[in-house]
Parts: sequence; C-alpha cells; structure tokens
Amino acid sequence: MAKEKAASVNIMDNDINEEVLRKFSYMVSGDTCPMNAVIGGIVAQEVLKASSGKFTPIFQWLYFDAVECLPAVRNPEAENYEMNESRYDSQIALFGKQFQEKLGDLKYFIVGAGAIGCELLKNFAMMGVGAGSGSVTVTDMDLIEKSNLNRQFLFRPWDVQQPKSTVAAKAVKAMNPKINVVAHENRVGTETEKVYNDAFFENLDGVANALDNVDARIYMDRRCVYYRKPLLESGTLGTKGNTQVVVPHITESYSSSQDPPEKSIPICTLKNFPYAIEHTLQWARDTFEGVFRQAASNAAQYLTEPAFMERILKLPGCQPVETLESVKRALVDDFPTGFEDCIKWARNQWEDHYNNQIRQLLFNFPPDQITTSGQPFWSGPKRCPVPLTFDIKNPLHIDYIVAAANLKAEVYGIVQNRNRDFITDVVSKVEVPPFTPKCGIKIAVTDAEAQSASGNVDHDRLQYLQKLLPSPSQLKDLVIKPLEFEKDDDNNFHMDFIVAASNLRAENYKIPIADRHKSKLIAGKIIPAIATTTSVVSGLVCLELIKLAQGHRNLDVYKNGFVNLALPFFGFSEPLPAPRQRFYDFEWTLWDRFEVKGEMTLQEFIDHFKNEYKLEITMLSQGVCMLYSFFMPPAKRNERMQL
Repeated sequence: MAKEKAASVNIMDNDINEEVLRKFSYMVSGDTCPMNAVIGGIVAQEVLKASSGKFTPIFQWLYFDAVECLPAVRNPEAENYEMNESRYDSQIALFGKQFQEKLGDLKYFIVGAGAIGCELLKNFAMMGVGAGSGSVTVTDMDLIEKSNLNRQFLFRPWDVQQPKSTVAAKAVKAMNPKINVVAHENRVGTETEKVYNDAFFENLDGVANALDNVDARIYMDRRCVYYRKPLLESGTLGTKGNTQVVVPHITESYSSSQDPPEKSIPICTLKNFPYAIEHTLQWARDTFEGVFRQAASNAAQYLTEPAFMERILKLPGCQPVETLESVKRALVDDFPTGFEDCIKWARNQWEDHYNNQIRQLLFNFPPDQITTSGQPFWSGPKRCPVPLTFDIKNPLHIDYIVAAANLKAEVYGIVQNRNRDFITDVVSKVEVPPFTPKCGIKIAVTDAEAQSASGNVDHDRLQYLQKLLPSPSQLKDLVIKPLEFEKDDDNNFHMDFIVAASNLRAENYKIPIADRHKSKLIAGKIIPAIATTTSVVSGLVCLELIKLAQGHRNLDVYKNGFVNLALPFFGFSEPLPAPRQRFYDFEWTLWDRFEVKGEMTLQEFIDHFKNEYKLEITMLSQGVCMLYSFFMPPAKRNERMQL
C-alpha cells in the first residue's frame, strides 16, 4: 500500500525505508507519557511565546524522535500487544505487555520532590513504574512554600507548609492507585546512610535525581557508582534544561565531568567599589550571613562546645582572630539585654555601614585622588561614594532599624516588636559616638591585596581576645540561635533587612535602587522555574528510563539532552564512555573495584594484592581511620599485621 501511494506521487522504491514503515505500522496506535511530556512542554512554550512576544519561536518544523526506545526485536506473539481496556493500552501497543509488567516491577528512588520531582512522579505513575511488585521511593526534606505552586503542580494552596514528598506521593497515588509510592522526609547525605544503606540500594533498579544543588548530586552519584546502579540526572535553569543518563560499566559518571565555575563578584568590589545593584544585594546577603548566622553560630559553639577554642586556634591565617572577634562582639560588645538594646545596636550598625566606613574610604581615597598613571582614582567602574546622614523621617532608614533590631532580638531570644512608632521614638534618643577617620588604615583595592592581608596573624590580639571573653559557665543559661536565610517568609524580617541594607548602600554609591520583588529574585538567586522546561526535561529522563528497563548495553542507544526552549535549541549526544585506565595487564574503569572475600589478617590482605595484582599497599584506611601505613612505628605496624 505504501509503495502504491509512493508511486502515485513519483517516489521511487529505493527512497522508501521499509524498516521504518514496518515499525511505524506496528506502533501507529501506540502512545507513551514521556513523549507527550516532551512535545507538550515544547508546544506550551510556543504558546507562551505567541502570547507574550518573548523569545524566538520555532521556525518551520521541529523533528523529534526517540526510536531508540522501541524494542530492538519485536515479540512475534500478537497477544503481547493486544489492548484489554487497561490504562496502559497505548504503551502496551508500543512495547508489549511483558515490558509493561517489567515497568511495574521496577524499584526506583526519586531524590527530590520539587519541580522536576513532581513531573517525574507524575510520569512514573502514568507509565506504571512501580505499579506491580515494584515501588517508587521519594524523599525531600523541604516543606511546600507558596512560591512553589506555579511550577510544582502536584501541590495546592492548602498544602503550603506540608512536606513535599508526602503531598506529592498522595497526589500521584490519586492519579494511579496501583502505584506503590513511599514518601520519606530525609536529606540524602552521610547522616542518613543508616536509612539509605546497603540493603536499600542493593534492592533498587535505579535512581532518578531531582536535586537543586551540585553537592547532593555528587553525593548521589558516588552512591550509585558504589552500588553500580543506573542514575538519571536532570536539571533546569529557566528555559534551559539538561539530562544525563549514567549506565553502570558503560558510561562515565556525573562527577566525571565538571561545569565551569560560576562567575563570582570580586571581594573588593563588594566591600568598597560596587557599581551595580547586584553588588549591593550580595553585600547585604553577606552582611546577613556574617552577623545573624556565622557570628551567632560562632558564639553558640563557644558556649556549648568544650573543644571550640582548641579547634579555632588551629585555623590558618587570621581566621582565629576574626572568629574570636565575632564571638567578642556577640557576647560582650553588642550583647543585648532587651529590645531597646537591639534598637541601639541597629542604629550604630547603620551609622557604621553607611556613614563611618564611607568617610574612612574617602579619607583614604579622596574624590580628587590621582593614580600613579595620572588617571582619576574614582573613574571607570569605581563610583565615588557619599556618606549618608541618618534621617528619622526617611522610611528606608527606619526600615533598616526595624528589620535589624528584630533579627538581633530573634538571635538572642528577646521578644520582638513590630511597632514602628515605638522603634522610631527609641532610635531618636540613641546617642551615636562621633567618628573621626583614622590614619594608617589600609583598604585593599584588589583581591590580591585583600588575600595578602588575610594571611597576617596578630598573636597579641589573639591572646587578648582569649582573656577578654567571658567563661561559658558565666552564660550557661544563654541560648543563641543562628538564623538561616529564608526568602519566602514575608514575616521573618529577612528580606526586609536585605532590601533596606542593599538600597541604603546603593544610595551611598548612586546606584538605582531595587524594589522588593527584584531584590528577592537577585538575593535569593532565583531564576524563575518554568513548568514547560520541567515537563520537557522529565519527559527526556523517562525516555531514557525506558531504554534502561529494556536492558540496552550499547552506548549509542542512550542520549544526553540539552535544550533551551527560548532560542529554541535542542541538542542530543551519546553519553561519554567510562574512561579506561591500565596497570600492568589489567584494564579498569570507575565502575571496577577489588573484591576480597573471606576472613584474613592485615598481613594476608597485603600479601593478596602483592601476589594477585603485583601491587604494594603503602597505606590503608577506613573513613578517617588509618589502619596501616609505611611510616607507622615498626612495633605498631607489626602488631596490626596480625589483626
């Protein structure tokens, strides 16, 4: 029939690929959720482009296929593909009943129940993964925030502040009651290895990451390599997304390649020479971390950890002095006994940051300063700052005092006060010490100068600080609470402080200020997640899952994906093979390891490697414990050889 139709439109027989036609005829009634997710996400983004006028639409045609997912050899038994009014009929038409049963028997671990995690859970439920004798375990320690609702579609407004994993599991269970989904609320890491132990991983068929940070990805990658389990990796960044499939013994691991480091703002730009609102916001974030988290954490550890001082004194460079200075400020200089003390502290902080430090900077580098090359010092990206004068009638000035005072109170367990009139009245009575710029204060102009200065150790100052600090026993009833920055809580004063602190510094340097929304995006490092991108990425991941479930061992079957729906760009590549190394006549990859079975002494263990592999062990350790090394005292080494 195809040949007759081709002949009618003057297509020659040799232009017809009969194998493709045959496959198409078999699969024409079939359908699968991952392909729908990919195409649906792309189409939805095109609709957004048409309605918003943003980004570049697809020009003419986009061709996408995943023929590698189809069975290499089709089961000749027709009943294997018969439809029986099952929810999986369209998928059975593609892969057969036997494969559908295999999907149901899979045991997968989804790490993360955020945007991608929700999409993966939905796809798994629609495909029937874990809906037989298998299961899907999902873990996420986060609670649902209001800002999650625009893209994490399994959640509803009434789910806010509920565990993500539990709510997501319940939602997909409603979609497919037969899916066996288990929800955990654990962080993956060394602290939960008693939960995700040998028995847990050895029982898995694979892991799908839906994480939002590199450290957790690397940790899960190490675990998958150790247990030789497939890993489906994915990530999104606005309209950009990528997927990676890691297959034991075939491909490289996630950690085998690294992304280039993120561009960071030079320290000196942040501290003294900002010229963009991004710089002032990062400075405000650093101030929050330094004052309300790190300094509070140092003070709390000083009060509760007997070995704190011993540990701190071993730190390199000027870190011991800086740490003890922060403890001194927290427990001596700036220690509040009531909320009015917090207001007084906030007023002095304002004066120090926005007046005194700027005056000192201008004392060191006057507005008319000329460099050795004859150019004005304050030129190019360097903006000449102006000190601010505190104005009790300026709402921005009071915003800073209100936020800083309340955060200080929270750190020390003091009852907070949101009454602006009360705070304004108290702050108007605060006497601020006069400031005179000092000679001999060196201000680093480059990061190299700052790094050089940080290596100097003032031993006299270090000893003085140790004597000055109160004994922990004197403050045994004091509880100090370090604050973790949380951008999504509008009532915790965190973003109030960031916005006020940043905009005041922007006024110092004549930088246009930013409203709360823009400040939140930048300071919270928010790149808006888009449901279209997560749909495409999760669909691509699940297409690779189909290949893994079929047991493909050829590298060219698998595909890593790279998409940018804005451009639009769609790129796919074969995963890189696991790098091969050699020693003597042995060849190995990261998936290989030495397996030694049975009871033996340390001497027998060392002899085994020498005799079997011609390798001499010079050091042997377990975790942080060294069991053997060539430089051990002979008596101790000989004793351990018999263990």
